Amino acid sequence: MGWDEVRKVRWQRARRLPPYHGERLSREQGAIIKDWGGRLPVALIYPNSYYVGMSNLGIHAIYSLLNSYSDVVCERVFWEGNGQQLSLESKRPLSDFAVLAFSISYELDYLNIAQILKSGGIPLYAADRDERHPLVIAGGACITANPMPVSPFFDCLCIGEAEPLLPAVISALAGGISGKRDVLLKALAGLPGVYVPLAHSGTPVVRQWARDLDDFPVGSVVLTPDTELGDLYLIEVERGCNRGCRFCLVSSAFCPIRYRSIDRLVEQARLGLKYRRRLGLVGPVVTEHPQIEELLLRLRRMGAGLSISSLRVSPLSSAVLRELAQGGARTIALAPEAGSQRLRQVIRKGISEDDILEAVAKVAQAGIRQLKLYFMVGLPSETDEDIEEIITLAIKCKDILDRRQAGCRLILNMAPFVPKAGTPFQWLPMAGLATLNRRLSLLKKRLPARGIRIKSESPAWSQVQGVLARGDIKLAAVLASIEEVSLSGWRKAVKKRQLDIDFYAHKRWDTAKELPWAALDLGIEPDYLRLELNRALA
Repeated sequence: MGWDEVRKVRWQRARRLPPYHGERLSREQGAIIKDWGGRLPVALIYPNSYYVGMSNLGIHAIYSLLNSYSDVVCERVFWEGNGQQLSLESKRPLSDFAVLAFSISYELDYLNIAQILKSGGIPLYAADRDERHPLVIAGGACITANPMPVSPFFDCLCIGEAEPLLPAVISALAGGISGKRDVLLKALAGLPGVYVPLAHSGTPVVRQWARDLDDFPVGSVVLTPDTELGDLYLIEVERGCNRGCRFCLVSSAFCPIRYRSIDRLVEQARLGLKYRRRLGLVGPVVTEHPQIEELLLRLRRMGAGLSISSLRVSPLSSAVLRELAQGGARTIALAPEAGSQRLRQVIRKGISEDDILEAVAKVAQAGIRQLKLYFMVGLPSETDEDIEEIITLAIKCKDILDRRQAGCRLILNMAPFVPKAGTPFQWLPMAGLATLNRRLSLLKKRLPARGIRIKSESPAWSQVQGVLARGDIKLAAVLASIEEVSLSGWRKAVKKRQLDIDFYAHKRWDTAKELPWAALDLGIEPDYLRLELNRALA
């Protein structure tokens, strides 16, 4: 029986539509509704909530790309907890689709993958699926860095950016989805940037990336109030980063840095202003666009309100801050990452305390009423003295804000350091839970009394993230065993499978041994990463 016949049979059975699907769809602008006749049906799955997923510009980009093919129909699916997962556009179950395409940008979302497949009646392991089942694929930042913990669940994994990968993948799927599964997998395994665990030749899969971003405009496709960024029309300004912070995945998984031309950005902004008054400019280092001041000025002349996802501490342009303030920006976020100059040198942050204080003064002078500072705890070689320096630095920043403008709020966002595949710190351990909790407790005890708010990520969940970030295929059995997505459910599965948490999260690894993700080539020489590690620790 061909795929069209299978789909027709499945479509005959009755379904009950959860109320939220119709309500959400009715509040959206831009949802793409296509007839399924003669088209390859693809479920684009974000393994987290609608609220989170629709804030992710990558979902908008892939949704638009897939639906740009006349012979493809792509519908969105989000993780909605227990029960059957249905597509948003036509309310179909996963089993109706020929392809299930996961987009994964956060390691903790790995925990939801098994739950989603099980809820749809899809065999969890790729080795247990055949022509009767959808082909299950995945891409995204986490997959590009280290897909090994979930690799047994997927027929193929896309390593790199979607734009250069999709044309060949769609062609292979269109030609082979109705044929033998092993023939299709072999064809996919021969494509650049495609990792097929069941048919891997042993040659490292090379990460793919788009050379010219102007060829692929990326902005909000579906606008909805039911998300954190519902009042913004999002536009991607650039990709990548050339600063080379030793803890950061962006420098490896999205290099080299690339900018969109100012004319294309203004063209996208003109479209966006038909739907929203405010524009959100997105990218790891938006303010490093070589024409950022001219861009903001032109957008302001168009009457746009502005928000920027990222600002460099240094150099920080007063003109940029002024345009943002006049564009209605209420909050500015900066990332010192560490409190002491020694530790900023270890992580290769490239800024001094004077740079930080000068940036804070510029923010206050621009009239911004809320400042967020991002720090990490548990960085390699960190001591309690480094935490004291965060406290001292935060108080200095608050004093500057209070002197320049009454009523300014300072928020510190604290996140435990998690080693990432493909970075110089990939061989290093996380700090222990007791250490992280004690240092966060010290910050929470000392700073609120000075009018500084502390927000912190859970060390326990960060430990789970650390295990998954450096995990291998042994993690798949743990993920498959989770009965409830919670810390308790995770710990029960870890105990059942006798997984050594310390090895993945809290051990320093030998730089001479092969890493779990050695099947991938991110385009960065391992010798360079080892050199940067040695420089950091020296």
